[in-house]
Amino acid sequence: MSQPSTTMTGATGKPAAPVGARPRGRRRATVRGRGAISPLAALVWLAPALLLIVGVVLWPAVELVRASRSRYSITGLRKGPAGWDNFRNVLANDSLGTVLTNTVIWVIAVVALTIAISLGVAQFLTKDFWGRRFVRWAVIVPWAASLVITARLFTLIYSYYYGSINAVLLDLHLITTPIDFLGSDKLIMPSMIAVGVFVSIPFTAYVFVAGLGAIPTEVHEAARIDGGSPWQIWRHITLPLLRPAILVASVMNMIYVFNSFPIVYTLNESNPGFSHDTTITFMYKLAFKSAEKDVGQSAAAGLFNVVIILVAVLVYLRVTRWRDQEEQ
Repeated sequence: MSQPSTTMTGATGKPAAPVGARPRGRRRATVRGRGAISPLAALVWLAPALLLIVGVVLWPAVELVRASRSRYSITGLRKGPAGWDNFRNVLANDSLGTVLTNTVIWVIAVVALTIAISLGVAQFLTKDFWGRRFVRWAVIVPWAASLVITARLFTLIYSYYYGSINAVLLDLHLITTPIDFLGSDKLIMPSMIAVGVFVSIPFTAYVFVAGLGAIPTEVHEAARIDGGSPWQIWRHITLPLLRPAILVASVMNMIYVFNSFPIVYTLNESNPGFSHDTTITFMYKLAFKSAEKDVGQSAAAGLFNVVIILVAVLVYLRVTRWRDQEEQ
């Protein structure tokens, strides 16, 4: 005997839902209600990050623009609007060409040498040898140390009177008189570049170590089986696969080196004028060390710095993307 059906017919003639069954529409609405987050709740969770962005990025940027179009007294008190006079004064500065040239040399030399040396250091750190962990710890120390302390340490190493480099060279009878690393027009920039490379290598090398670790070992093994030499494997396999890491390291180092104030200022503070300054120290000296002592001009120079680094990074990314498209 067949059992009676629990389905009932509604007023419209259509079969109603079985007895005890939950309406599908209500269930879906309940599920959606549980998964959805109200805008107010999302704002509460995002508030700390938004406040940090406003306080660290947006508000200083607004104040920088405001200061660049204002006149200030020698004590830093705002005296009123200045229009575009601060920008005109910065562009008319006689030392601007020298400062821009120094900046280009400083950034290109440090970034290029850092990338080249870090590639070799990263290859070494990925090898299996006794004491590798200790070597990795030692490599990261210059990056972990304060830049001001590192720069001050190198002023002692480079010192004309009691520097360790001059002491060693004199003891080895390689020179007869001390070398003025930080006072010579020919040696001050190479000396600063050496310090910039020294503090930039750890971060860059570890980026490349991570990039090398992401390359599958099967790719290298297949290349060896096919008879590829170590140079061919590195040139045609390792280097192309490292391009994302090289791109990240190059962009980060460009920004980092361009804004590197402690090294340039600490090693160059005994030299008068702007003959060995970059744009970042030029901006500082306009406000506190030059005859002008003009905060408005310094702010205008700061805006120029932002524009320069943004343009440089965008051009680099554009060129890199263009090369990748050509090779593809």
